[in-house]
Amino acid sequence: MSEAASKTENFTHKPRVAYFSMEIAMESDIPTYSGGLGVLAGDTLRAAADIGVPMVAVTLVSRAGYFRQAIDPQGRQVELADDWDPARYAKRLQATVAMELEDRQVWVGGWLYVLNSWVGDGVPILLLDTDLPVNDPRDREITRYLYGGDEAYRIKQEVVLGVGGVAMLQALGFKLMGYHMNEGHSAFLTLALLRRYAHPSEGLRPGESPYDLPRVRELCTFTTHTPVEAGHDKFDYDLVRRIYGDMLDPGMVKLLAGEDKLNMTRLALNLSEYVNGVAKRHAETSRQIFPGYAVHAVTNGVHASTWTSTPFSRVYDQHVPGWCHEPELLTRADRIPDDVLWAAHQESKQALIDRVRELTGVSLNADQPILGFARRMTAYKRADLMFSDLERLKDIARKFPIQIVMAGKAHPNDTAGKQLIETLHARIRELAGEIPMAFVPGYNMALALLMVSGSDLWLNTPLRPLEASGTSGMKAAFNGVPQFSVLDGWWVEGCLEGVTGWAVGDDSPTANGHDAMALYDKLEQVILPLWYGDRPAWTAVMKGAISRNAAYFNSHRMMRRYATEAYLR
Repeated sequence: MSEAASKTENFTHKPRVAYFSMEIAMESDIPTYSGGLGVLAGDTLRAAADIGVPMVAVTLVSRAGYFRQAIDPQGRQVELADDWDPARYAKRLQATVAMELEDRQVWVGGWLYVLNSWVGDGVPILLLDTDLPVNDPRDREITRYLYGGDEAYRIKQEVVLGVGGVAMLQALGFKLMGYHMNEGHSAFLTLALLRRYAHPSEGLRPGESPYDLPRVRELCTFTTHTPVEAGHDKFDYDLVRRIYGDMLDPGMVKLLAGEDKLNMTRLALNLSEYVNGVAKRHAETSRQIFPGYAVHAVTNGVHASTWTSTPFSRVYDQHVPGWCHEPELLTRADRIPDDVLWAAHQESKQALIDRVRELTGVSLNADQPILGFARRMTAYKRADLMFSDLERLKDIARKFPIQIVMAGKAHPNDTAGKQLIETLHARIRELAGEIPMAFVPGYNMALALLMVSGSDLWLNTPLRPLEASGTSGMKAAFNGVPQFSVLDGWWVEGCLEGVTGWAVGDDSPTANGHDAMALYDKLEQVILPLWYGDRPAWTAVMKGAISRNAAYFNSHRMMRRYATEAYLR
């Protein structure tokens, strides 16, 4: 980072939108992200930098990261420390702010990382940090682990993010025109704003609230990502009070956040003027979970240049100039010669094959299709769906040889997710000699790019309606890789059967139990015969994925929607 860009003063001269997220993927090797939420946050900010949307982001430094994944000889996930030194990538902020937690004074400092763009001025990211010598040793740990610790630890983190973030922005002199909460983790910021904009008690009529709810609502935007009620943070009021004290009038807080527990999502919903889900289907589901709220839909997108492999970037530069800044130009992908497109894909595929061999020892064949699956390893993602009937899968592979590459982390406390990884390794052993299969450890942004560009077919098999959006298939589309997915999340909008990819099963609520059979049938009868028997037709589907999906499901389009509908309303 240049000396000129390392000062917050360079970013305080004009009003900005403050974007709060518990995790942000800034670079592959900076472990301040665990998965899709953080990667989306990073893509959001990269797009903002590209198109000039004035933003400042707030997150936690997470010095110990999430975890570095290894796999033991039995196929079990091992979580290793993933410490990083923020001083290598960022500059220390010239401000600290104080707050009280558990009746102790806690000082919050931080770091400035600037996410630069080749066309814009960059977006400043504030990484809040409590690891300061002045703090109690217990409090120095608050910003150490991403999603670590117990419920009390989580509350402290979310108070530091929301309340500490608001205070830090003020201390640094940022001019703000709004606050955008990326999921409910930062919803405590709404209470900080209510306190800031409270009316003086003198002159209030009896029963009149001192809190300026309309003003706070006007300032706030909220994006929800979780399509099930159980997935939203809820905290016991007694525990919150013990840690944070009396935030505001208890009756007012319960009115806004829930009577029994403090529901962070409800708090954000009640104090945000603009609320959105991350796909049309997800917005519908959210309106059912939280009836009475206007939940809009801004379908996610991914950052074009970040998620396009070097071979495909070269092809687009030659045949679709300007695609990086205007991804919608990729509607012209049909002008790319078939042999040029296929050569770029084979180059990307070989890069994946080389990396798989390096990390797992598994050798793959460039002349056979690779089925890719990579995402958070948790039960509802159903990473094991394609192995529901091993004899059927083997029979398909005898007719049409296939290869499978998988990756993904399970949360350290997700027993079912960790068991899923063990199960996948058992399947690798069972399929040995018939279907080459690899599980690649250490899933991160760099490995994700290799997988979404080097696979021939991208799989996604979640339980409906639990996929809020899903963005890995969007990344695959930028590399001409068709998706084969359950009709949930963004794929409800993106699937044009046989044009951009294929659907697993149908769109009915009862389809979940029939998905394995539907997957096998379509693989055997439609997809693999096309890959092996009609290269021009397969290449046409690759072009359909680019021209119909990549051209639309990108973060530039997403950010323009946020700017016009949420920020400038």
